[in-house]
Amino acid sequence: MVSVLLRVPYIVRMPNSIITLKKLASLVEPRQTLIGLDLGSKTIGVALSDTTRTIATPMETMKRVKFTHDARQLLAMATRESTAAFVLGLPINMDGSEGPRCQSTRAFARNLGMLSPLPIVLWDERLSTAAVTRTLIEADTSRAKRAEVVDKMAASYILQGALDRLNKL
Repeated sequence: MVSVLLRVPYIVRMPNSIITLKKLASLVEPRQTLIGLDLGSKTIGVALSDTTRTIATPMETMKRVKFTHDARQLLAMATRESTAAFVLGLPINMDGSEGPRCQSTRAFARNLGMLSPLPIVLWDERLSTAAVTRTLIEADTSRAKRAEVVDKMAASYILQGALDRLNKL
């Protein structure tokens, strides 16, 4: 008698939480905040909206450790701040194409989406870091201070762009 090994396909929860800003507009409830993220290879810039979703404020720059650790910190912050969604900067190339950084960002969003019911909006972040750096230079901020704040300021810039668009929808 030959035994047959049955292979049961294992079910993976696919994130359906990556949505458009237009869809987010119909989902958010009053007094909920949004968290903006500028994902880098070594750090994650974090910004938070006010409860009226009008102003983005830089919060912190997190040192990246491992995905599970980073996600745990972000989800704890989302719970603490009554967050409705994440707005994640998508580093699209100037010609509109997507390179390896976009793939990495999309993978981060998919993985975060598997851990949380909160929706994630991907927002074009072209030139956000350059714009923030230019503003900091114009404000005569030292190089050391710029390095310390540029990621959370870029997250704020990304989130503010999304908030401005969201308020027009």
